[in-house]
Amino acid sequence: MTAGDSMVERFDGAVLLLPYKLRERARSVVRSDRVRAEEIRLRVGRPMSVLLPEGELTLGGEAVTARDLELLVEIATGASVHSSGQWLKDGFIPCRGGCRVGLCGSVYSSGGEVTGFNSFSSASIRIAREHRGIADAILPGLFRDGALASTLIVAPPGAGKTTLLRELVRRIASPSQSRPGLRVGLCDERGELAAMRGGVAGLDVGELTDVLDGCPKAQGALMLLRTMNPQVIAMDEITSPEDMAAINFARNCGVSLLATAHAGGLSDLLSRPLYRDVAGVFDNCVTVENRNGRRIINLQKGGAA
Repeated sequence: MTAGDSMVERFDGAVLLLPYKLRERARSVVRSDRVRAEEIRLRVGRPMSVLLPEGELTLGGEAVTARDLELLVEIATGASVHSSGQWLKDGFIPCRGGCRVGLCGSVYSSGGEVTGFNSFSSASIRIAREHRGIADAILPGLFRDGALASTLIVAPPGAGKTTLLRELVRRIASPSQSRPGLRVGLCDERGELAAMRGGVAGLDVGELTDVLDGCPKAQGALMLLRTMNPQVIAMDEITSPEDMAAINFARNCGVSLLATAHAGGLSDLLSRPLYRDVAGVFDNCVTVENRNGRRIINLQKGGAA
């Protein structure tokens, strides 16, 4: 199977999450766009669209209804909406193959915390993508004296941070002629990185990777340190003081780190109080940006400062 065939297969898998009446419309997307598709977007009162690197492609046809979104949630949860309550409180549902359904609408709240949805107004089906080779140019620069230097990937939403992180984990945890593989402990809180089902990863994260699925990152990092003897801990999207505390602890235990953070760039990241100590934790910073549909990846060595 070619890389293009794999991308089309993942798109077609995401289409199966749609209500039946919307599937044929999604299947009308030409192959070249299915290969590049990043998300399928649904908004009540508007036609369905597909997100491509250069922007959204409206598919036309009938407008999406509130019932369509209710059916989408039923399909995504396997008709077990109540058992998926914890995920729904966070606004998303992890699905087979690494897809993730993100949701918007009217919510219930109690004590300042979201407890569930009253109704849905829009949804995004994010399609998991494997891009083998995208880390080739930067991978050699991440090592220092044979060890992985702790590296932070910085990019705005949708630029490809998670895809790059997954590919780096795969390469680092896979032995090659040039270097032995490293033991990677992967905190996959939202199930997007490895797409675990029945103990088996649906996406390739390397031979020597141990995955902790569905566990909050801060807690997961500490669990991996105590139980799996990792050489590297990897996690997606540092977003809280607890996450920062966990990676500081891991670094002080002699473990290398791979992580991502949302920001328009390094200067944007460092302007935020949460990340003021990031320069003392990470040796390298990788920035990812999307320029007219092209992913640009740059490595800054010597610290995220």
